[in-house]
Amino acid sequence: MSTPALQLQTLFILDGEGRISGTRSPLPCAGPLFMLIRGMASCAWAVRQDLSPERAIELDRLAQEEPPVSDFRDEPLHSERYESLLGGEIDSGPAFTFPEVIAQPRSTVFIEDIRLLDHHFSGWKVNEIQESTPIAAVMEDGYAVSVCFCARRSAVAAEAGIETAVEFRGRGLGPNVAAAWASEIRASGRIPLYSTSWSNDASLAVARKLGLVAYASNWSIS
Repeated sequence: MSTPALQLQTLFILDGEGRISGTRSPLPCAGPLFMLIRGMASCAWAVRQDLSPERAIELDRLAQEEPPVSDFRDEPLHSERYESLLGGEIDSGPAFTFPEVIAQPRSTVFIEDIRLLDHHFSGWKVNEIQESTPIAAVMEDGYAVSVCFCARRSAVAAEAGIETAVEFRGRGLGPNVAAAWASEIRASGRIPLYSTSWSNDASLAVARKLGLVAYASNWSIS
């Protein structure tokens, strides 16, 4: 079952005190200063471990007062207070779970060779491949033109990441590779998850086409 707590534990490595020590991405980074995930029945949150004890305690106190939400676009109850404590850049958006029945994808393959990504994508590292698998792809002329991979993953769940080469966008390839990836994740016994920003229209369109179900709202300051 997808919950705010599951989302938090899939996105981040948490230390013994429940503080964010890094992301669960193939190339880990420090993560946001504060992450709040609000669902319809519960909320989950964490602060980064390098924050001062005083600010961490205050953020925890405020987050404990956050109610579950019915409208995921609503601002957190204490959004202004979080901003005054931390400053930084705010990001927010919905978190989705995949439906029980996932439409069968068309013409997708799973790749493990970075050379198949080189032609249309840049920035991939060899050591990312293993941590990003499964990588579902649509191929053209022997190279991947759209891929869905594990942007974050744990033993229990995995978060989707999608890339489509610019010249191949608008063809419905994103939903196709996402469906193939989610089916593979589910076959491995894990829960496939998908989240995005409210401002990412293309990513929100993928969620609509796949019939994804919003179960929480992410709100963070970095």
